[in-house]
Amino acid sequence: MDIYHVMRTTGAVRVFTGEPLPDETLTRILDNARFAPSGGNRQGTHVVAVRDPATLQALADLTDTGFRRYIAQQRHGESPWNPLHPMGVSADELAAVRVPRAAQLLDADVALVICVDLGVVAAFDQDLDRIGLVAGASVYPLVWNILLAARSEGFGGVLTTMVVPEEPKVKELLGIPGDYAIAAVVPLGKPVKQFTKLTRKPVSEFVTRERFDGPAF
Repeated sequence: MDIYHVMRTTGAVRVFTGEPLPDETLTRILDNARFAPSGGNRQGTHVVAVRDPATLQALADLTDTGFRRYIAQQRHGESPWNPLHPMGVSADELAAVRVPRAAQLLDADVALVICVDLGVVAAFDQDLDRIGLVAGASVYPLVWNILLAARSEGFGGVLTTMVVPEEPKVKELLGIPGDYAIAAVVPLGKPVKQFTKLTRKPVSEFVTRERFDGPAF
C-alpha cells in the first residue's frame, strides 16, 4: 500500500467487527513499527499486549476518571484536561457524570499498553515553566508507526490516554516498573468502517515562513 495513501487514511478507529487480529499479523505490525526513531536510539519503550478479557475490563474501568472529567468539562464549555485553564467543574458535577462503556477497549481484539523508560529519555524542556512534551519524542513515533502498520494490514486502532490519570493502578495491574511512564493505550482490531478520506487543515493554515507570525507557507 502506498505510504502517502496510508498516511492520509489512518484515522482513529474505535469500533471493531470482532474479527481476530492474529498474533502473526500483530507481530508483523510491531516488527515494522519498531524502526521508529527514539532519542539517542535508546529504544526505551516496552509494549504490553493485552488480550485477556478480565484485564481489558480492568483497564476499561480505570478510564472512568479520565472520561468523567473530560465529559464534565466539555459540558461546562471548557477544554478538557487543559493544562493552561483550571477546571471549573464542581465535585458534585463530576460525580453526576455517567461514564459510557469503554467500547474501544472492550471490543478490541488486543490493547497495546505503550510504556517508556524515563531513565533513558532526554527531557530538554524539564526546567521550563510549562507541561513537559519533549520526552514524548522517544515514544510517540512508535505509537504512530503501529497505527500506520495496522492500517496497512487492514486493521485499525486509536491512541488513547484515558487511563493515564490512574497510572499507579495500571502499573500495579500490569506489573510495570516505577521508572516507566504509560504513554498510551492502543486498542487494535478490524474496523467496522475503514477510512478512505480524512479532513485536516490545509498546509497554508498551520505553516508560516521564518516566524510564527510570518506569511503562510
